[in-house]
Amino acid sequence: MKWPGWFKTSIAHPVLGLLLRAYVGGIFIYASMYKINYPGEFAETIASYQLVPFWAVNLMALVMPWAELVSGILMVLGVRTKSAAAAIGGMLVMFSLAVLATLLRGIPIGCGCFTSVEEPLGWGTLGRDLVWLIMTLHVYFFPSALQLEGRLLKSLQEVEG
Repeated sequence: MKWPGWFKTSIAHPVLGLLLRAYVGGIFIYASMYKINYPGEFAETIASYQLVPFWAVNLMALVMPWAELVSGILMVLGVRTKSAAAAIGGMLVMFSLAVLATLLRGIPIGCGCFTSVEEPLGWGTLGRDLVWLIMTLHVYFFPSALQLEGRLLKSLQEVEG
C-alpha cells in the first residue's frame, strides 16, 4: 500500500473520528460547566473582551454555555453529529476571532474558556482553538464509529415498517 492511500485510509478511519468527536465534545462539556454555574463571572469575562455591546453581555453569558453543553453532549453521543460539529465549529471561529482581535489590541485578559482565573491570552490560545477547529472539521466531513444517530433512525424505520 502506498503512502497516500495509507494516509487517506488513516485520516478517514471511523475510530479516529470517534476519538476526535469524544475529545472535542468533552472539551465543550467541560468548558460549559463553570460558565453555567457562574454566569456573572462569565459575563465579566465576555465584557473584558470589549467586543460585545453592553446590552448583549448578560444574554450571551446565559446562552453560550448551554449551547456549548448541548453541542458537546450531542457530539459525544453521536446524535446529530454534523449539526453539533457545525455549531461547535461556529463557536470556535467566533472564539478565535475574539482572541485574535484581543491579542492585536493588546488587552491583557484571561481567556475565560474554562474558569474566570486563567493565564493571560496568548498566541498559544489562538493556536489551540484553531487545532480544535481542525478537529471539528474532521468530525464534520468524515464518518466516525459508534454514532447513535444512524441506529436510532434505523430503529424508528423498523418500528414503522
